[in-house]
Amino acid sequence: MRVSRLQLNAERTQLIWLGTHQQLDKLPTGDVQLLSASIRPQSVVRDLGVTLYSHLTMADHVTTVCRAGYYQLRQLRQITQSLTLTVAQTLVQAFISCRLDYCNSLLYGIADSQLRQLQSVQNAAARLITGTRRTEHITPVLQSLHWLLVRQRILCKLAVLVYKCLNGRAPAYLADDCRLICHRRAGLRSSSDLTKLDVPLTRTTFGNRLFAVNGPRVWNSLPASICNPMLSLTLFSNRLKSHLICSFSSCGICLFVCCCVA
Repeated sequence: MRVSRLQLNAERTQLIWLGTHQQLDKLPTGDVQLLSASIRPQSVVRDLGVTLYSHLTMADHVTTVCRAGYYQLRQLRQITQSLTLTVAQTLVQAFISCRLDYCNSLLYGIADSQLRQLQSVQNAAARLITGTRRTEHITPVLQSLHWLLVRQRILCKLAVLVYKCLNGRAPAYLADDCRLICHRRAGLRSSSDLTKLDVPLTRTTFGNRLFAVNGPRVWNSLPASICNPMLSLTLFSNRLKSHLICSFSSCGICLFVCCCVA
């Protein structure tokens, strides 16, 4: 911070230990002295709009996003009848969808119950702008709006992030986690594939949620026509979304669902 000419505000600094229950039980629970302030470890902190829990379950973050989404829906419900479908979609995108998409790559591998909570917010937004009743099936409505499911939006964000890593548009600490198999396994039969990425082996749930694992895993699940790093970002994003929409429309999202919950 001295090199960057930044001054640390000790009064607003938060401290959190991240790990499993067994790991956290071995850590000290006392305060940490930082400059003139004494900082007490907390179990929940907020960093750049993301609510982090010490066990990284993301349950608090999901609850916060859902609460904010339903609040905005209640505000929009009062004026929806006076808006056109296009304007209503724009408002939903500005106040609700952006919340669901913000840092959603961190939600890879969370519990299905938490994904259902987020999906219920998107379903409520779709019913609001289309006037669909709660007794009607929501899938055709989402398809008519060309909306990806929350689970697919997470996969889409990860795939785009991997694309940026392969094209030098991401920070080095992320790009180093995306290595082609042909570079790491030279001489092996699997090294003949020039588009697949190496997926490290892990033994824990935390390990499976690492970007170094889920990023290459999502990338490898894409068709060869999409996972081409030579495509422009716009063309790649369009092909990726079209592929996910077609998979959703034909009920063929099993591959991505299995990839997400693996």
